[in-house]
Amino acid sequence: MWRYGCRVFRCEFVYEGPIERSSVTNLHSSVNTLSVQRAVPSSMIDAMHRLALKAVVCSIMLSACSLPGTGGGTASVCTEDYWDGEIGACLPDGWVVVDTETLLQRGVPPETIVAFQSEEAVSGQFPTVAVNRELLAKEISNEDFSSASMRSVSVLPGYILVDVRSARVDGSKMDVHIFSAQPSESEPRRKYYQMSFSDALRGYTVTATTPVAIEDALEEKLFAIFEGFTLKDPEAVKK
Repeated sequence: MWRYGCRVFRCEFVYEGPIERSSVTNLHSSVNTLSVQRAVPSSMIDAMHRLALKAVVCSIMLSACSLPGTGGGTASVCTEDYWDGEIGACLPDGWVVVDTETLLQRGVPPETIVAFQSEEAVSGQFPTVAVNRELLAKEISNEDFSSASMRSVSVLPGYILVDVRSARVDGSKMDVHIFSAQPSESEPRRKYYQMSFSDALRGYTVTATTPVAIEDALEEKLFAIFEGFTLKDPEAVKK
């Protein structure tokens, strides 16, 4: 069983008990099948698998707790630009950047380089968008990286594919994998929006976490964030 908890600003997500052989078999089957179909090295598949699953874990950790001093937000789309020297995004009203100290306090994976959170709770959860990065052994296409990530999360307990939509990052079309899952029996089923893409030897996975049922206005904000992602310096682009 999975044990998950949130105390003040510290979250834990750990596995307790024996590992089910069927889960391990399914995971290896998915990895081996993808390796044959795409001719992607198994070491790289393992890295993409870890990144996609850690992104889900990180999002769960953050969505369960509010940030210190946050209140309610108003409904509009894309009002604040974010750029940290590597990742750029456009945040809607009522969304804030989760500071590094808070990420560390909550025990999120070190691969998480930035996270954004809604100040307004939905069904007791705070919608969160987390960005995870992992170094790759060799370059891989966005299509292969995205496909590998989609297969990786399909082994999560209670996984159900909801939809596959698209967003554009720096002009390139990316798949947004929408699914629901319940990694922890003690936590409610959640809905995830996940987009994976690569840049040279770096792989990025962007994961949004929400309750299963959300209003169109929230989904619009999520896609505004996804569409606003960039790896290009906004100042350099202006010149």
